[in-house]
Amino acid sequence: MRAAVLLVALLLSIAAPARAADVAAAQDVIRSQERAFARDDAGAAYSYAAPAIQEIFGHAEIFMQMVQQGYPPVYRHQSFEFGEAKVSDGHVAQRVNIIDEKGEAWEALYTLEQQPDGSLKITGCSLLKAGQAA
Repeated sequence: MRAAVLLVALLLSIAAPARAADVAAAQDVIRSQERAFARDDAGAAYSYAAPAIQEIFGHAEIFMQMVQQGYPPVYRHQSFEFGEAKVSDGHVAQRVNIIDEKGEAWEALYTLEQQPDGSLKITGCSLLKAGQAA
């Protein structure tokens, strides 16, 4: 029994740093894309999108136009702060609390997936006004 408890504790201590590293890497990708939007750097912003997203839009400029029109709080905002994250089998779900240019609160849920080269790419972003039911 004592050995089993020690084994579980050991496994949890090994998994925690890996999850923390995954969350940090995901936040790095999201923050990099956010900064690319702020610079109006369509090519850089597009480079953080997963291949499936890139296939949908085809060109960085079309992707940027979609973000500007469909995700204005992501494109321009007063604040952009990371919330809760969940990691599971090469996937990361990261909540981001956003205050838009008008001072209104939003919650974004980013999903990222590990790529064959080991990098994380953004597979989606859902945006809800704070307090709005999903």
